[in-house]
Amino acid sequence: MLISPAFAQTTAGVSSFFEAAAPLVLVFVILYFFLIRPQQKRQKDHQAMIAAVRRGDTVVTSGGIVGKVTKVQDDGEVLVEIAEGVKVRVIVSTLTAVRAKGEPAATDTK
Repeated sequence: MLISPAFAQTTAGVSSFFEAAAPLVLVFVILYFFLIRPQQKRQKDHQAMIAAVRRGDTVVTSGGIVGKVTKVQDDGEVLVEIAEGVKVRVIVSTLTAVRAKGEPAATDTK
């Protein structure tokens, strides 16, 4: 005989659901800890940075413009001086970095 009786009596290919799902669960756990969680932390830090923008801070926009915040407005915008006498309104969510902390915020209620 080519096949021994012990091997012939077992059912081949039958495994439990948990054995089949274990690799998928392991991949999800690895993705969560290496991709999802760090991205959530970066997003949380960015929102905290945006909330802490004050007058006098040097900021960098997503377009690469570096300027000094002259006024923080209530409608989600800041007034940034990019050169002497040149001020632009910038949406707060487009700020990518705050380089230096300055004076306390002076919000404009207009």
